Amino acid sequence: MASAAAPPPPSHGPRRAVLAVNGGSSSLKLAVYAAAADEARLWSGRIERIGLPGAKLHFGDAERRAEVPDHDAAARLALEALRREAGTFEVVAIGHRVVHGGERFAAPTSVTPEVLAELRRLEPFAPRHLPSELAVLEAFTRHFPGLPQVACFDTAFHRELPREARLLPIPRRYEALGVRRYGFHGISYAYLMEELTRLDPAAAGGRVVLAHLGNGASLAAVRGGRALDTSMAFTPTAGIPMSTRSGDLDPGVLWYLGAREGLGIEKLYRMLNEESGLLGLSETSSDVRDLLAREAAGDARAADALAVFCYALRLRIGAYAAALGGLETLVFSAGIGEHAPEVRARACAGLEFLGVTLDPAANARHAPVVSAPGGKVTVRVIPTDEERMIARDVRRLLNLI
Repeated sequence: MASAAAPPPPSHGPRRAVLAVNGGSSSLKLAVYAAAADEARLWSGRIERIGLPGAKLHFGDAERRAEVPDHDAAARLALEALRREAGTFEVVAIGHRVVHGGERFAAPTSVTPEVLAELRRLEPFAPRHLPSELAVLEAFTRHFPGLPQVACFDTAFHRELPREARLLPIPRRYEALGVRRYGFHGISYAYLMEELTRLDPAAAGGRVVLAHLGNGASLAAVRGGRALDTSMAFTPTAGIPMSTRSGDLDPGVLWYLGAREGLGIEKLYRMLNEESGLLGLSETSSDVRDLLAREAAGDARAADALAVFCYALRLRIGAYAAALGGLETLVFSAGIGEHAPEVRARACAGLEFLGVTLDPAANARHAPVVSAPGGKVTVRVIPTDEERMIARDVRRLLNLI
């Protein structure tokens, strides 16, 4: 009788790991995942309110406040926190979220001096994001000079948009300059589609609308796993109203305000990105939780802001059902999408003719499926995880096991 195989010897030393770096315009998130197939999350940290008084630092279980004037300073603090974890894991590769890949970068790409130079050339495409993201990338490259660094692009998910969705209706000569619809939140959308495939492969191959609703908010129409349209366009300012961004706006408004109030390009750009959306309409807050509380207390401006936001969501869902030739699955995700049942309910109200009907009790408790039993359209709440998707893309590109 053959003897049983001896168990493998116990593993010694720190686990090999991938570091995911997700830089936003005023935040920096980090997460460390095992390089093995289990993708175990080993550590995480984040810095919020970069460039604002009293930035918040969360590393592991510790939390404190500090002055963090820019992303260079944020990167230094993040690297110090990582040094304190020395010995608990071994970082073997680093993945970075990069908001814009332009025409060239349509998949995760190893960072080389030539790639970095091309990304610098793209900075005017995303002036609020790319400079700070590249500053962080360069800081980590200097600190870990021997490690592979991988750029993961928010625009990559939308790389195959049909031509009619990609082209902008302006003089054709600007297409040669790269002016077109790119779409964003692609790392989140890629993760959501992989999660949907795990939960229901048939649904992932059907007609799907994804709603990533956070401080930045957008929707995407997906059929057969391919992106057909998305609400953001050449920049993340386009689409539905967001926390502080206007979303789509009649360009004549900018001409009028520029002429009437003498606002130059910089002031108009700041207004559209930092003073508009929910904040501009309510004049009090960009946070949906605050607005819901204010609405309940009788604040008409808060009620207006929420009504405009939910109306824009409902319009876009209906439009994408038309673009897809029907709707089978609707997914809500990100901070608002995952945690605001009132927004989900208002966005879906009136879409019963498409087969969208929510179960109020399931929606109130943030169930994974919030649609009514037997409904034609399955409405899901799927938490997104951009950092995990970045690490996953790094593992695939570098064949890490």
